[in-house]
Amino acid sequence: MEEVSIIGIDLAKRSFQVHGAGADGSVAFRRKLSRGKLLGFLASQPGCTVAMEACASAHYWGREIAALGHDVRLVPPIYVKPFVKRHKNDAADAEAISEAAQRPTMHFVAVKTEAQQTQGMLFRTRDLLVRQRTQTINALRGHLAEYGVVAPQGRARIRQLVGVLEDGDSGLPEAVVELGGLLLGRIDELDEKIDGLDREIRASAREDEETARLMTIPGIGPVTAMAIQAFAPPMESFRRGRAREGRHTWPCWRDRAGPRPAPSGRLRREGGHGRPCGARRACPCRIAV
Repeated sequence: MEEVSIIGIDLAKRSFQVHGAGADGSVAFRRKLSRGKLLGFLASQPGCTVAMEACASAHYWGREIAALGHDVRLVPPIYVKPFVKRHKNDAADAEAISEAAQRPTMHFVAVKTEAQQTQGMLFRTRDLLVRQRTQTINALRGHLAEYGVVAPQGRARIRQLVGVLEDGDSGLPEAVVELGGLLLGRIDELDEKIDGLDREIRASAREDEETARLMTIPGIGPVTAMAIQAFAPPMESFRRGRAREGRHTWPCWRDRAGPRPAPSGRLRREGGHGRPCGARRACPCRIAV
């Protein structure tokens, strides 16, 4: 068998397609492996580059495969798509991943540690609860508005509806009062859980050395520092500071070709946890410099 230089893996839940290629790009093997046999197969291979799409469960597999002595590279899915041939299937995807990972100008995603993913789950869980609270508040406002009961805008002012629901002379049907109380109880429950997560974030920020250093920057508090640590790649993975900013937006998107292309507005490139925090803090830091 030809010596393998790179292995491309198309990740899935139970079945994994593996594509091995030599240094010249020739095909060494194509196999489909079950979840339980993937690591055993890779352990039997000599140390080489293992490429995967940066998708669900990629960071877990990246840590496991790196522990076997392989060089793990995670390729953004958008950069893999141009290398997919006709009749898209698992085998074609695995081959495209190996081809994309061999490009000299390819940008890769750093494998996250368990601590980073745990912090990310903490932020996403809080975000989920905040959205659920907003949905519940909007539902309560909408239902009571149908009975002529309104409250001023703002989450804090929703408490004005408590007195209306507890007022026996409000004229509201008994079922409406009971359902409104149920929604208010749900809002209180979500408030308590969100406050608990906020306390956990602040406590973790104080205990972590790297987060404590980030908090020395003017305008960056515990939540922003934790978001940067959880979602931002290592700074050494960027060649310049502008590349870090470009991860979140296309700062100079062009509408047309030519010697003087017309720039348009900024476009979002990824999730919104670290981006708003950094954007709000950029101006005071720049002024301080």
